[in-house]
Amino acid sequence: MIEAKNLFIELGEFEIKNLNLSVKESEYFCILGPTGSGKTILLESIAGIYRPDSGSILINGRDVTSLLPRDRNVSVVYQDFMLFPNMNIRDNIGFGLKYNSSRVLERSAFRDKIRKTAEMLGISHLLDRHPSTLSGGEKQRAAIARAIITEPKLLLLDEPLSALDTGTKDRLRQELLRIHQLKRTTTIHVTHSFEEAFALADRIAIMHSGRIYQIGTPDEVFRKPESTFVADFVGVENLFHGKAIIRDDLSEIKVNGHNIVSSALREGDVAVSIRPEDILISKDPISSGRNSFNGVVSEVIRRKSTVKLVIDTGIPFRVVLTKRTYDDMELCTGADVYLTFKASATHIV
Repeated sequence: MIEAKNLFIELGEFEIKNLNLSVKESEYFCILGPTGSGKTILLESIAGIYRPDSGSILINGRDVTSLLPRDRNVSVVYQDFMLFPNMNIRDNIGFGLKYNSSRVLERSAFRDKIRKTAEMLGISHLLDRHPSTLSGGEKQRAAIARAIITEPKLLLLDEPLSALDTGTKDRLRQELLRIHQLKRTTTIHVTHSFEEAFALADRIAIMHSGRIYQIGTPDEVFRKPESTFVADFVGVENLFHGKAIIRDDLSEIKVNGHNIVSSALREGDVAVSIRPEDILISKDPISSGRNSFNGVVSEVIRRKSTVKLVIDTGIPFRVVLTKRTYDDMELCTGADVYLTFKASATHIV
């Protein structure tokens, strides 16, 4: 278990103020946020590179706030690899093990552990090479091998895939998942990629301006954002502001003359969000459903495997269809359509 309690860190004009975070043992936890939100500062504070002005950091119940990085049993992997250029890959991987007093090994066991760790990452054939002769993906595999060989209590990853090409990024993402399933090391992974978070994280935190806005599973955060910032950041495309009243155990939100019904109960000025994939459309009138509207297709945006429609009902709803469904419905710009969505799919922010 990793805990940050009432963390306050001031760096010039930027500050992390009264931040609280709890990461479960063996969890893969992602922190997402825009550039400058404080993600790396938080990560490096947990590692011991920054010491908080106040608050505490606990690793498995042990207060490590005042400990040096080397005494925390934490490993860090950065996006720019940070390999030693004057050492071959064997010595790079073994560096942390060599200077870790809790992992003193005989020479044969030392070399065997390096070999096995390299094999786990698929780089055993590169042990005698130097970093300058490796690709970006190979360098990052070596950096990860160096981080996990000491069997840390906590693995911290700072944008580990952002410097890689798409193909390498996809392959290494699968490697990170495989290694975590194998080792079960508690992992905190800083990223700006929603794709990485969805593929890897048990839970995610959305961070901005030194504070955490929401924590939950990827599905919870993306489908039920708790603030307009989170909704905007995760790309909720149907986000409307209106006035809500409660009637018959449902919320009715008046938005630009339309009544949108939600099973979430809230009154007053609110924002409502509906995921594009939760909206059904038809060319025929829809007789049932509390949230049913008639509109015109005002825009068609073709993607690789889907089609996004903007439907003007007086409110611009965005709907996502598969290409096949779009073609089968014979839709086009200017077509009259009907749309509906469940009250349970209408989230009040």
